[in-house]
Amino acid sequence: MKEVFIDFSSLGDMEEFYEELAKRLDLPEFFGNNLDALSDFISGFASLPLHVEFVNLSVEQLEVFEDLINTLEELEDSLEEFTFSYYLEQYEE
Repeated sequence: MKEVFIDFSSLGDMEEFYEELAKRLDLPEFFGNNLDALSDFISGFASLPLHVEFVNLSVEQLEVFEDLINTLEELEDSLEEFTFSYYLEQYEE
């Protein structure tokens, strides 16, 4: 199973996310940098099995990337060989 880890500690918006994703996956040149294109890629073009994991998400980023997270959770529900998880950043007290 291929595992893709994306560190959100330096990501601020979807454009930066897609740039990071392109570094980790072999996205086609025609990839549209939108959620429909991401869904189509994972369900039809990506080599499965595949696990995508987001790390170091801040609470604020949960709102910014809510649609992205929902899309990946829906894909996980519908595709047997795709899994997704995310973890919030840890604060030391």
